[in-house]
Amino acid sequence: MPPAPIPPPAPLVKPYVMHLPGVSGTSIVDYSLRDGLQKAGFDGPFEIYDWTCRDPGIPALHNRQRNEEQAAIVADLLTRQYRAHPEQPIYLTCHSGGSGPAIWALERLPADVKVYCFVMLAPALSPAYDLTLALSHVSQHAYCFNSPDDDLVLGTGTRMFGTIDGVRSDAAGRIGFQQPPTADASQYAKLIHQPYQSAWMRYGHVGGHIGCMGSPFVQAIVGPAMLGRAAAAEVINNAYAQPLPDVLWPK
Repeated sequence: MPPAPIPPPAPLVKPYVMHLPGVSGTSIVDYSLRDGLQKAGFDGPFEIYDWTCRDPGIPALHNRQRNEEQAAIVADLLTRQYRAHPEQPIYLTCHSGGSGPAIWALERLPADVKVYCFVMLAPALSPAYDLTLALSHVSQHAYCFNSPDDDLVLGTGTRMFGTIDGVRSDAAGRIGFQQPPTADASQYAKLIHQPYQSAWMRYGHVGGHIGCMGSPFVQAIVGPAMLGRAAAAEVINNAYAQPLPDVLWPK
């Protein structure tokens, strides 16, 4: 009797990424994030949802009602994606002011709908904002990339104009989140802070507001962390260990 044919391997499930930009709306840094994630191994669909409605800047920062409405739209899009492709992990990323609509979208998801991983890059949210409900819709980890050197935007800027949730203080993207006394500790256990490290300068991230969005940094640090294989960053570290070109560090 001839041996039974070997069934073909099951196709790999490609991750789905939705990204919410900052208050400036979709810009080159959002495409830089996309390119870095693709180089890190994300070969699935990547969608940018611009919640600013072509009304960027301070109006986008202060229009809480519209931002909440946009968050409801994002929640609906995520729910549809989850229902249509339950086998496909959802990765939600956001930069700066996009952290507000992203958090509010997570809070609006149905009880059974979850994203696999949530990444906040320099979030312009107040540090004491209670993330409990949002984190309950994250099945693995949530990351907060923060930098004390992000002072102009998330220090001086948010103290003057307010965070995306309307608090005049340093933002979590500068000093990290602080767990409120009434928050659920089991949910906060999912939150991993990634404070700035000087070694990241080799990837062009010097601690400012957009360095965390650069393609080399995303490829080396953000992407591997999201994929749960941060050790793989060491391979890329060696590749970027050479001096950076003058285009990044003008003499």
